[in-house]
Amino acid sequence: MNSVQDVFNELNAIAPIELQMDFDNAGLLIGDRNKTVNKIIVALDITSAVINEAIEIGAQLIVSHHPVIWNAMKQVSSDNVQQAHVMKLIENGISAICMHTNLDIADGGVNDVLMHVLGLNPIGSLQQVSDKTGVGRYGMYSRSQTIEDMLKLCKTKLHCNGIKYVCCSNCVKTVGVMGGSGGNAILDAKKLGCDTYITSDIKYDQFLLAKEININLLDVGHFNSENVIIPVVAEYLQDKVSDAEVYTSAVHEQVEQFFV
Repeated sequence: MNSVQDVFNELNAIAPIELQMDFDNAGLLIGDRNKTVNKIIVALDITSAVINEAIEIGAQLIVSHHPVIWNAMKQVSSDNVQQAHVMKLIENGISAICMHTNLDIADGGVNDVLMHVLGLNPIGSLQQVSDKTGVGRYGMYSRSQTIEDMLKLCKTKLHCNGIKYVCCSNCVKTVGVMGGSGGNAILDAKKLGCDTYITSDIKYDQFLLAKEININLLDVGHFNSENVIIPVVAEYLQDKVSDAEVYTSAVHEQVEQFFV
C-alpha cells in the first residue's frame, strides 16, 4: 500500500519542490505523511465542492495545483473560507499535496502541456527564473494561423466559456504561453518575437500595452490555461501509484461566465 509520502515522492520526481518560486507554498500542506492512500482526487483547486467530492468517494488525498494554504494563518476557524477548507480536510482525514509554481516550471509541466494542447512546436522558456530554469514557453506553428483560427482553437481545446483579446495582426505564427496570471510577461513575449501571447488574468493597462507594442493578446481564463495539466498528473499517478484509484475532479470547472 502507498502512503501520502509515497505519492509526494512520485510528484516531487517530476516537479521538484526546489523549483518553486520564493513567494510560493507548494508541497504537502495538510496531512499525515504515513497515512495509507487508496483513493486520490486531482483538481486544479481545493474548493468546498472538491472537498465534498473527496469525502463522497472516500479519498484520503487531494492533489491540487493551487495551494490550499496561501497566506500565513494566525488562526483556523470557520469564519474564513480558506481556514474552513483546512478545518474540513483535517476533520475528514484528507491530506493535501499542492504542486504550484514548481509544476509550472518543470519540464513536462503546465506550460509544456499547454503548448502541446495548442499544437505548438516548442522553442524555449518565456521568462528565466534561474540559469537553468524558466517559466512560460514560446513556440511556433509550421503554418500561420488567423486570429479567428487561434480563438476557435483555444475555445475548443481549453474549453473556455469566453476569451477576452486584443487583435493587432491576423497572422499567428510565433506564440508565447503562460499558464495562470501572466500579464507581467507581455514584453518578454514581444522581445522573443512572438506575434501572439496567450495567458490569463489580464488587466486593462496590460491590454493597452499589447495594443501599443503590436502583439495579439488572448486572456483564456486562469482555470482553462492551467487545468490542462490535471489529467496528465492523474494519469501519471495512476501509473506510479498502481494500487490506488486516481480520479480527476468531476465537479471543478471554470466559474466565470460571459454575458454576450
